[in-house]
Amino acid sequence: MTNPDSFRSRVPGDSGRSRAAADSAENDERERPLVRDEDGYFSTAPTVERAVLVGVEIRDHPGLLPLSDSLDELELLADTAGIAVVGTLTQKLDSPHPATLLGSGKVEELKSLVIELGANAVILDDELSPRQQRELEEIMGEEIKVIDRTALILDIFASHARTREGAVQVELAQYEYRLPRLTNAWTHLARQAGGRAGGASGGVGVRGPGETQLEVDRREIDRRIAFLKRELADIQKQRRQHREQRRKSETPVVAIVGYTNAGKSTLLNALSGADVRAEDRLFATLDPTTRRVTLPSGQPALVTDTVGFIQKLPTMLVASFRATLEEVTEADLLVHVVDIAHANMEEQIAAVEEVLEQIGAGDKPVITALNKLDSVDRDDDTVAQRLDDAEAEYPNAVLISARTGEGLDQLTSMLDEALRKRMLHIDILVPYAQSEVVSLVHENGFLDLEEHTSEGTHLVGWVPLKLAGRIAEFQLPGHEGRIDQ
Repeated sequence: MTNPDSFRSRVPGDSGRSRAAADSAENDERERPLVRDEDGYFSTAPTVERAVLVGVEIRDHPGLLPLSDSLDELELLADTAGIAVVGTLTQKLDSPHPATLLGSGKVEELKSLVIELGANAVILDDELSPRQQRELEEIMGEEIKVIDRTALILDIFASHARTREGAVQVELAQYEYRLPRLTNAWTHLARQAGGRAGGASGGVGVRGPGETQLEVDRREIDRRIAFLKRELADIQKQRRQHREQRRKSETPVVAIVGYTNAGKSTLLNALSGADVRAEDRLFATLDPTTRRVTLPSGQPALVTDTVGFIQKLPTMLVASFRATLEEVTEADLLVHVVDIAHANMEEQIAAVEEVLEQIGAGDKPVITALNKLDSVDRDDDTVAQRLDDAEAEYPNAVLISARTGEGLDQLTSMLDEALRKRMLHIDILVPYAQSEVVSLVHENGFLDLEEHTSEGTHLVGWVPLKLAGRIAEFQLPGHEGRIDQ
């Protein structure tokens, strides 16, 4: 049976083909480069990018993850981007080489490895300076793509953005990343002049047009960046308006945060019955989704799923996603979802806490949801001890499995209790003529008692602190309200 994704055709001149078929094949050959296999057949399957991963460890500045684990994560990122990893190379240095990041000997070793493995891409685990990228591309040659971790993450974000907001945020980050590297796009002008283009002896028709085109491109990118920033300002304004509407309703907001692929979207689905896209892959969800959840006491809450974090998260992404991340800074409570089954759980927690500090949400009250309990062997004494230690170490920790539902009752009870601490206890008597106040309490708080008397509706329960002024005149003597601590 013919494989629909790939087929092989004999070289032109095969007597078994019709003229029309030959013409069609020749057209296909002009449209895409064909590779002939060892049997003399042409393969028209899409070319898979094959990459060598490169990691550098600076002795006095170790990364958040050990070098081997960071490269494992980089391989997952490459897989998410559809790149096949065929090899890795590492080096320990006292300081990074200013021109190539790697030492000169290691660069030559990398070039030989790329040739030996038939790779067509090199991915470095750290962000390259524009100079380092240019130097490495020149050494590797035109056929080898040189990218860094930042470019790889930006590419993944671009492919996963599903909304206009996500697309604008990613495009802005990409342009801001590429702008200082723009000169690399014009190295072909230097080759036209034998390597002298751009200098005083660059040759007629080379130096001037090259500079002019470069400046034109820079201006165009600057204009595009300015346009995207205006778009984001409008998006930020719209989000601010939505948050103002939520504040008027006084419904508390819970933001789900965590390392990428920790299970945030799965948890939102489990809590709310939503159908947010949830996959076992990095950065499956970029666009925030908010759902209304009713807690065990009857108290409503708005729960928002946010973009996942990762170590070495590009700074331009944090800046571009500022409007989205404000959902975290404006929340009343955070649920930090942790992959309890991951070997680098502690480091992932530290990476998330670092980003929270960076965006100004480091002081928010947090419940730590130790997720993926279904993925560990609790009969193993070492694992059981690790779970016990994690519950004791992290704030308001609870063991859960968002996939199976285990522990979710305890989590929702903790959410209930945590939000109640931010509410006002009421014992009020509302005249029937002001029934809108009763509706307000029903919509935004929860009740322990509701009874109808000859004088009005007697309510005992809890409401958000912001409603204190609205219901103060109805408090019964001796029950002026209190904040539950």
